[in-house]
Formats: sequence, C-alpha cells, structure tokens
Amino acid sequence: MPDLRVCVIGTGAMGTDHIIRINTRMSGAIVTAIVEPDTKRAAEALKCAPDAKQFANISDAIASGLIDAALVATPGTFHEEVLLPIIAAGLPVLCEKPMTPDVPSALRVVEAEVGGGKKIIQVGFMRRFDEGYIELQKQISSSALGELLALHCAHRNPSVPDWYGNEMLIADSVSHEIDIVRFLTGSPIISAEVKQLKRNKLAPERLNEPILVLLETESGVIATVEMNVSVQFGYQVITEAVFQKGVSEIGRSNGMTTWESGRSSTAEHISYLTRFARAYDDEIQSWINAAKIGQIGGPTAWDGYLSVAVVDAGLKSLKTGERVSATYVAKPALYN
Repeated sequence: MPDLRVCVIGTGAMGTDHIIRINTRMSGAIVTAIVEPDTKRAAEALKCAPDAKQFANISDAIASGLIDAALVATPGTFHEEVLLPIIAAGLPVLCEKPMTPDVPSALRVVEAEVGGGKKIIQVGFMRRFDEGYIELQKQISSSALGELLALHCAHRNPSVPDWYGNEMLIADSVSHEIDIVRFLTGSPIISAEVKQLKRNKLAPERLNEPILVLLETESGVIATVEMNVSVQFGYQVITEAVFQKGVSEIGRSNGMTTWESGRSSTAEHISYLTRFARAYDDEIQSWINAAKIGQIGGPTAWDGYLSVAVVDAGLKSLKTGERVSATYVAKPALYN
C-alpha cells in the first residue's frame, strides 16, 4: 500500500513536531504539503519536509491532488474553517484538541461529519495513548482494587507563553483532564466547579492561578484537577486513583536520580513534547494505520464535542466559582 500523503496545517511547535515525527519515525506516511501563512515559519518547517509543497490555504492543498489526509495543528480558533472543507472533501483528518473553541462550532463540525455519513475526524487527545493511562484504565475496568472512588490529577507547567490567557487554563490545559477523566471512568462528566487557590505571585499578571477544578461524573466519581502553569521546576502530569482497596498513581518522572552531597534529585520533564513523546508517536501511527483503510484510530468528533461542552461549563465556573452543570445534545447514530 502506498504511503499516506499528509498535509500539515499549522507549523508552530506542535505542527513542526508532527512533521518531523511523520517523516522520521512513522511508517506508511509522508508529509507532502503544508499550509502556513507565515512565510518564515513555513520555510523552517519545509526544512523538515523538503519534498513538501507550501499552500496558502487548505482548499488549495486539497485541489492540488497531492494529499490523502490532513493533520490540523493550528490554534483552536481556526479549526472549524479548516475542518469543514476537509470534511467536504472526505479526507481523513487528525485535529489537535480542542476540536473547536466553543459548543456551537463543535456541533457544526459534528453535523458536517454526520452529513457526510462517515467518521473521518480523529481528535488529538494523545493521553489515551500514554502507557500509564492505558494501564490505569485497565486497572479501573478490572475492579482488581474494587470500585473507583476518586481521581486526583495535577497538570503543571514551568511557565507558559505570552499568548496564553487566563481562560486557556480551562480551554487549553484542563481540557486534557476533561477527556481523560471520561476515558478512565467510562462515564460522562455532569458538572465542573473551579476554585481559586492562593495565587502564585510568580505568575504573569494576566493569569489568576493555580486553580482547582472539580469534575463530577455520572457514575459519582469526583476528579480534582490542580492546574498550575507557573510552577517553575518543570512539566508534570500525574494522576492518582483512589479505590476501595488501594491507591494507584501514574506520571512520576522516569528521569535519572542523582545522589550528591547528602541529597537526591530526579530529573523532570520541562515540556509536553518529551513527557508524552511516546504517546504522540503511538497516536499518530494509529491514525495513519486507520486512515489508510478508511477508518479512524482514536477519539472521535463526538469525543471532541463532549470535551468542549464540559470546557464551556468550566469557563462559566471560572468566572463565578460555582458548580455548573454540563449539558449535551442527543448523540447522533453515527457515533453509536
């Protein structure tokens, strides 16, 4: 079977990382096109894909006949305008999260895919491909330690870029936990509640953090999420599961431990690109393998919508501090 010809839309840090991944570590695919309006950024990306052609927009890339699939790595505000022509063309697409920035646009994307009659969108919730989360989900499902009672999650960044705004604490960062809590519990999230912790004076003035988010599932499990983006020491994502007969934890650093001068220290990740490198590889390979046979290899557009719906509740709670219920439309038959 010939290689899947992939167009990468958006060549910032994530898009460029995917270009390198596809062209050097994945099998069965090659980047043949990029869509990037920033000429300087495009030139840098093309160094990683010398055989690719640059296009001004996704419609031109589709019309070229040079692509079989697309990978969307632009900021979420641009996802809908990119996804709709891809859906119309029937091309398999992996779209980084969030699928779209709000509920109305998420529903328009879902309706467009339903109208096409086939699932072609895979949403980039890469944590579902992380070995630790996979192992924990299996443990929860097995009931080996009894019933799951609670989850404690921590999502910590050393710092964030200047363009990272306060609402992105929920929309860009906690959105990962929103999906993974549903993945781990197998139960819809029915509410979100945001509490402000004591503010970190080292945080940029535009950010009021860290925050604590309480996510309640239909099954009665409450997940606490500490979201902390000015923690300085490194990048850390950990999850603790509390069972009837025990506790399990995933995500601690696998870095080197050093003992020196009466102290020990362990190296920690400083970026999501290293912490989840293996998960990204497995996610993209799964997508490639599925796309080549007309399927998807991970979370669906419906999963993307469900996440956006809880993000909406979380953003409302971020403003009020009150518990906000998450509401959903009826699930289309395509996703059953």
